[in-house]
Amino acid sequence: MELQTLTYIVVGFTFALYIGIAIWARAGSTKEFYVAGGGVNPVANGMATAADWMSAASFIGMAGLIAFMGYGGSVFLMGWTGGFVLLALLLAPYLRKYGKFTVPEFIGDRFYSRTARIVAVVCLIICSITYVIGQMKGIGVAFSRFLEVSYDTGLLVGMFIVFFYAVLGGMKGITYTQIAQYCVLILAYTIPAIFISLNLTGNPLPQLGLGSTISGTDVYLLDRLDQTVTELGFAQYTTAERLSTTNMFVYTLSLMIGTAGLPHVIIRFFTVPKVKDARSSAGWALVFIAILYTTAPAVAGMARLNLMNTIEPAAGENLKYDERPQWFKNWEKTGLLEFEDKNGDGRIQYVADKEKNEMVKVDRDIMVLANPEIAKLPNWVIALVAAGGLAAALSTAAGLLLAISSAISHDLLKGVFMPQISEKQELLASRLAMAGAIAAAGYLGFNPPDFAAGTVALAFGLAASSIFPVLMMGIFSRRVNKEGAIAGMVAGISVTLLYVFQHKGFMFVPGTEFLGDMPANWFFGIEPNAFGAIGALVNFTVANVVSRMTQEPPQEVQELVEHIRVPSGVAEAQDH
Repeated sequence: MELQTLTYIVVGFTFALYIGIAIWARAGSTKEFYVAGGGVNPVANGMATAADWMSAASFIGMAGLIAFMGYGGSVFLMGWTGGFVLLALLLAPYLRKYGKFTVPEFIGDRFYSRTARIVAVVCLIICSITYVIGQMKGIGVAFSRFLEVSYDTGLLVGMFIVFFYAVLGGMKGITYTQIAQYCVLILAYTIPAIFISLNLTGNPLPQLGLGSTISGTDVYLLDRLDQTVTELGFAQYTTAERLSTTNMFVYTLSLMIGTAGLPHVIIRFFTVPKVKDARSSAGWALVFIAILYTTAPAVAGMARLNLMNTIEPAAGENLKYDERPQWFKNWEKTGLLEFEDKNGDGRIQYVADKEKNEMVKVDRDIMVLANPEIAKLPNWVIALVAAGGLAAALSTAAGLLLAISSAISHDLLKGVFMPQISEKQELLASRLAMAGAIAAAGYLGFNPPDFAAGTVALAFGLAASSIFPVLMMGIFSRRVNKEGAIAGMVAGISVTLLYVFQHKGFMFVPGTEFLGDMPANWFFGIEPNAFGAIGALVNFTVANVVSRMTQEPPQEVQELVEHIRVPSGVAEAQDH
């Protein structure tokens, strides 16, 4: 069966599955819409959290970044997985014990202030909108190639699918849909990796294949890759850092605390019955995420080697442009792969020298999707990858849009401006807010800002600088008051945004080679996308200084902080 027909069948089946689940799990109350009724099994919630977390950035983008960054790409692996450890240990169980629907609701109650709640909503919307742009791009990229439609058409279809199951089902529908999406995306990611590892090394486990020798030789795969890229003038794959050690450390920290502060991930832990289940959910999510994240370095290294071997064969002259393979032609149609014959010899030259490099564009987002085609895998595998990429983008987009809509309807409308509305009216407002959020996200997908390609990392920085510190202080500090929390959030996110926009001319897409000296006015050589950790430090400092200069929180609030931190049953046991 030809590829396009098979892709329509596979993608169409998965979409029908998602919509069917949404109809079956339709939310009938605000509790079901916001937290799926609070009765989701921890293992199921861990799987749904993994799907929510593994966005287009993880499925489509991460291996592409690592493929061109090499060792420097470990910043994403360490930061994103390490953040889940922080979330499981420091935030998830305590927030679940508090028992509210949303992050801004906790902040508003803990800091006894409507203003704090409003500021938290604004920070949440900025982080989530920034993040959702990347998901919309992933949807458009996947559809534009595999369904052979325009980017705009693909994005419209994706928006409709998200609108249907997210608006109809709320968190309840999204949770069970994301379980199905996890199964689709993990199969779509690991099956091609197994095929390619077998082809290159004879080892069926990609994680081991990356460190194995190439079939029929005594040469290790990574040694061959290092040799190939350095001969063409690129940095050695296994030693290249992300600009500097300081930048690597700060970038990793920013991604870690940004992970722990992302609202659409945090609200997943409000869906389980007990505090113990929240911690268990985080552990299961880490297991499910690890399957993809331990496979990603192998996918990245093998994809880079396959690409180089196709364009720059080990023996003989460079590939003739007229003899380029079909996968090359397919991706040229999308505009994400472009060639310019600079020397007029009719051959493709791919080198580090920008003046001589005739591959004027190799979008990093195509690497995972194109890898099965480059490796000449069966059509059903290529179709499965298309469905997996779409599942990853749609699952995270739904979670982000729910976080935005709940912040608007529950935290602003119900919590601040119209507290007298009924549950039915609030549910209607939630669905209208969701529809509005989808429309806004779609607009940004059609008209992305100049820095759209780096927005995923930027979203983590914004969450790190605004939401994570105030949650930590709200749980572990009795002394931080409303004035300190508000000042800290405003200072943290403002410093980060100012730094980003001041240096946006020097920002480069994560994964591209940085050629030339880093800008002299970068703060300790820290790139803008990594600045969230510095913003978090500013947030913590300002909040504590302002709190010390103003009146301490009321006694009942201080007792609330102590209650949140004491495990369930301890107080009762101490009384007997």
